[in-house]
Amino acid sequence: MPDVNLTESRLTRTSAATMVTGSRTSITSTATRRQRRIVRAVVRASEAWRVVTEAVAAAVSWAGRTVRPAGAVVAIAATAGLLLGILFGWMEWMVAGSAALLLLVMSVPFLFGARAYEVDLALQHERVTAGHGVTGEIVVRNDSSRPALPGRLDIPVGRGLVEFGVPLLRPGQRSTEPLQIPPLPRGVVRVGPVTTVRSDPVGLLRREHAFDDVHDLFVHPRTVGLPSTSAGLVRDLEGNATRRLVDADMSFHAIREYAPGDSQRQVHWKSTAKTGRLMVRQYEESRRSRMAVVLAAATQEYADADEYELAVSAAASLGMRAVRDARDIDIVTGSEIPRVVKGRLRAIRHIPVISSRAMLDGFSAIERHDNTMPVEDVCRLAAEANERLSIAFVVTGSVVPLARLRQAALAFPSDTAVAAVICDERAHPRMQSVAGLTVLTIGTLDDLSGLLVRGATS
Repeated sequence: MPDVNLTESRLTRTSAATMVTGSRTSITSTATRRQRRIVRAVVRASEAWRVVTEAVAAAVSWAGRTVRPAGAVVAIAATAGLLLGILFGWMEWMVAGSAALLLLVMSVPFLFGARAYEVDLALQHERVTAGHGVTGEIVVRNDSSRPALPGRLDIPVGRGLVEFGVPLLRPGQRSTEPLQIPPLPRGVVRVGPVTTVRSDPVGLLRREHAFDDVHDLFVHPRTVGLPSTSAGLVRDLEGNATRRLVDADMSFHAIREYAPGDSQRQVHWKSTAKTGRLMVRQYEESRRSRMAVVLAAATQEYADADEYELAVSAAASLGMRAVRDARDIDIVTGSEIPRVVKGRLRAIRHIPVISSRAMLDGFSAIERHDNTMPVEDVCRLAAEANERLSIAFVVTGSVVPLARLRQAALAFPSDTAVAAVICDERAHPRMQSVAGLTVLTIGTLDDLSGLLVRGATS
């Protein structure tokens, strides 16, 4: 009997423990399911909030692009009139609100068809000279299966805007309009993108669609033809002799006694027979005429913008003559330096001289800078970049004194001829020599040719 009671007692305790463990497991699984429901609810709420936020942001962005100020006033009048009329029973407010709402609804159909057009923009020339206009053509086609309502095309031209009216176009119909761009100053002018504009007659709503067709119009500086013999004031096209003596070249200098290591090809046998000692030829090193054009780029170095444009045209004219004569040339100008590192950073900009077109494109893109190096520092970097210069032109404005020009000339090697071109629209053309520096003062671009011819003949 005692064994039976002990066994029953153990069974009772075991079943009780099992019931407690089961109840704990059931409570734990219930709590886990509840937490999962809470997590799912939070995730769904966050997703719904994100969708609503994006929808509201898109609606606000669309309204900002579509609703004009007059349309916003009409929308406010419609909302206020209907609310006040319904709340207080004011018939006048209800009529005003209904009329404003009807006006907005009638403006919506005018926005349809903004993407029904296909627009082609073609320019007759993409490179022109400053002061000349450009002609082009605009072709508008209706590629949809429905008639396209009349609209308008806006074509940005630099900072300006050209507008075209588009008539009613049937499906497949096209309209061609000539494009006349007025004379432009030097620079790189962006033409496009063409934008179709849809708007109601009252001007409440407006819808725009921009195309991807964009043209970069290079407006080159005006240049003048320079005589070939005066390009750089150096007449020889193949090279000019220097003071450096070498053992083999084209310009004969003298005969000297043989030294170990000399080539037997340079032995001068007649002198050897006369003197009884082995004698060799000695030559002066010939260098190909290499020219550098340094254009000052600081705003403080010019009296006004017109004076800077004259300097750009003068530098471009010198470069054009050198490229046409197949001369080696470097064209450099100052580069913009951030204000925070001004005085600690030196930088210059090289104009490409691969061809005359590439060079003029480079001149179209340069500008004056408030934060850049003075012209003497630009000359120093230009001389360090190329030590084999025959002549250097320094083109600057009338504000730079002669003392700074002499300092700029000292940056080049002693065997480099330096000429300064001062652009001053109020001065008479003249040429003078100041401490070995040739100074050309021009008032117009045409003065440059005459002064260079005078310098070449003298």
